[in-house]
Amino acid sequence: MDSFPQLQAAQNALFPIFYGIDAIVKQNLKKVLDSFRTHRLGVHHFAGVTGYGHDDLGRETLDQVFAEVMGAEAAAVRVQFVSGTHAIACCLFGVLRPGDEMLAVAGPPYDTLEEVIGLRGQGQGSLLEFGIDYRQLPLTIEGEVDWQALAEAVSDRTRLVLIQRSCGYSWRSSLSLADIEKIVRLVKQQNPDTVCFVDNCYGEFVADCEPPAVGADLIAGSLIKNPGGTIVTSGGYVAGRADLVEAATCRLTAPGIGSSGGATFEQNRLLFQGLFLAPQMVGEAIKGNHLTAYVFDQLGYPVNPAPMAPRRDVIQAVKLGSPEKLIAFCRVIQQHSPVGSYLDPVPAAMPGYESQLVMAGGTFIDGSTSEFSADGPLREPYVAFCQGGTHWTHVAIALEAAVEAVGKADG
Repeated sequence: MDSFPQLQAAQNALFPIFYGIDAIVKQNLKKVLDSFRTHRLGVHHFAGVTGYGHDDLGRETLDQVFAEVMGAEAAAVRVQFVSGTHAIACCLFGVLRPGDEMLAVAGPPYDTLEEVIGLRGQGQGSLLEFGIDYRQLPLTIEGEVDWQALAEAVSDRTRLVLIQRSCGYSWRSSLSLADIEKIVRLVKQQNPDTVCFVDNCYGEFVADCEPPAVGADLIAGSLIKNPGGTIVTSGGYVAGRADLVEAATCRLTAPGIGSSGGATFEQNRLLFQGLFLAPQMVGEAIKGNHLTAYVFDQLGYPVNPAPMAPRRDVIQAVKLGSPEKLIAFCRVIQQHSPVGSYLDPVPAAMPGYESQLVMAGGTFIDGSTSEFSADGPLREPYVAFCQGGTHWTHVAIALEAAVEAVGKADG
């Protein structure tokens, strides 16, 4: 790394932070191991069932383990969830009824939820088409939750509050667990019956506890992101209050079936093993985030979060400022990916997204972004959103090429 002084300086400065990240990894891994021990995990749990999926001992045990690790009353971990968006949609349709209101409290939701809500598209059975009203609280000028507005925003009709933990494709700080706790407290003061639902994607295992530990009623996420440990082939999860988890699974399957159905197709071993690996994989991704932020901050680019700031998810944003630099950045990340390094990322439309995306995602599981990945919508201000990284050293190798590709910030 001597020929890349920014990387060497970053590495030297960040080692104390890396040590702190390893301490969080240890705490989260201990939770997983303790739960495996409590439930006497053995090879007999790896066998799957077919057909309806009834009486799947491995799946039932995994649900209990996942609930304990997430600090929740219950959980449902299912390969039938095709994405985090699908798991979130099941939660929303499971809890909300015609005439209810959903309130988003951290600005606009992630792009793929816009059609679920009904902000884009029509005729596909969105929440708005089912008579469910939607409001969102704008962020402050500083990009923070508007606490004053939130303290007066919840009404008797507000059945569910949507709390998006990660920044998504917006230039705001992702929410800390302290932020989520404060949101829940303010919401419950106004209406104790309002369900506080957290989109937990990209946030799992970043801290030493999860949103249910600070009062969230329900959470959801993807298994091909953080909790899958890079090896789970598909799926998602919901966790929280038992009645709300069951309501979500009734949308996944059918009323009366709920969480009792869903064959695991011989995936139980990977689901358990992925959970075991997850804390370590997340820790490495966070180290890579710090490294990326430090290097591009030194080159003069705005970065979010800042290089030394505590992490709240596994996403690092770099404002590159031009479509050419965004494409060049993604191109070199793809070239240093373990899979598909020969491919050339080009901007293209993707289902669920309004803008064209350019994406570097040379991952072993299609769409996982858990190996070092980068993508961004081709719109102002041309931000690359970096995710994942199974080894911070892999991130360092890719960044060497990225520095050469985009150079210092203009001006």
